[in-house]
Amino acid sequence: MASTGPHRRPLARPALWLTGLGALGLFAALLVALAPLEPGVLALQMAHTPRRFGAVVHQWSPAQPARYRAHLPFDGLLLLLYGSFGWLLAAHTRVLASLPPWLQRLAVPWLPAAALCDAIENLLHGWLTEAPRFGVAALYPLSTGCSLLKWFLLAGFALLVVAALWRDAR
Repeated sequence: MASTGPHRRPLARPALWLTGLGALGLFAALLVALAPLEPGVLALQMAHTPRRFGAVVHQWSPAQPARYRAHLPFDGLLLLLYGSFGWLLAAHTRVLASLPPWLQRLAVPWLPAAALCDAIENLLHGWLTEAPRFGVAALYPLSTGCSLLKWFLLAGFALLVVAALWRDAR
């Protein structure tokens, strides 16, 4: 079927619901699974130096780094789900139609870009938590940068959706 614009493509609504509810459910499950980590995952994500990263990991019990590493494949599935959901919502629905066209176009790659940042962060964290890695200092701020960009894109996308819904309600 021919496309008639970025927000008029036929949508497989089940895909939107599957990715959205799947991401939400998996996110909740990961929050529960990682809740015992203290300091939490966010502290690890913001650890931009080998010393800070090590300080977080060394406060964990001996079993907790394995718990953290075990969540990474599930986080990989989560990033595929939320990246797909964001793309489907922005490119295949009219949820953002009340926003200016340039913002609608800008929103399409935001969650897939966040997912890419998350994937890079996961790969780095998987490797950096496997063993002490103090000889690769540049990877720590790279990982933190990916985390920060991911969170910025997720929050920005949420704000765009809220703004669009608010504009629709007026």
